[in-house]
Amino acid sequence: KAQRLLAHRGPQKSFFETLIRSLIILCVAIAVVLSSIAVCDGRWLFARGQLFGLWHFCTVSNGSVLKCVTDLSLARVEGLSVGVIPIRSMVSFAVVVAIFGLELLMVSQVCEDANARRKWSMGSVLILISFLLSATGVLSFSILMKDHLTLMGFTLTYWCEFIAAFLFFLNGISGLHINSLTHPRN
Repeated sequence: KAQRLLAHRGPQKSFFETLIRSLIILCVAIAVVLSSIAVCDGRWLFARGQLFGLWHFCTVSNGSVLKCVTDLSLARVEGLSVGVIPIRSMVSFAVVVAIFGLELLMVSQVCEDANARRKWSMGSVLILISFLLSATGVLSFSILMKDHLTLMGFTLTYWCEFIAAFLFFLNGISGLHINSLTHPRN
């Protein structure tokens, strides 16, 4: 009777596989936090005494006083007020999709049922979709602000979103790869 129970239980995961999967989950969680910070703050570019963002446009006046407005047409950048709408939608949606992907990754590790492998794969695919949305948002913002770009002008929150997109890609690909290595298809 005990042998039948052990036979139905399935193969145990190795320590190395559990460690890799845990690291992927941790890195996705870090990417979600970085992306959330970048979206909520939204001030991504400082150029010529002006701070351009997804939600605000700010000018530096009287030395260091920051005056911010939500009317992006005051920035006098062609297409900024209309162009940031899909950009902020993409990066915001990337965070939401990544949270669902992270949830599936964690659930697949906690509840090791017959669908755990499928949940892990679906979570990894959602993380890759987050990468596509996030990277498209970052690239679109850079194209929109091409006349004002300098490497030192990008703010810390822009780099948070850039790194989050990179982490989404690495962890989505790694998640799919570790799943295919540990559970080869028949």
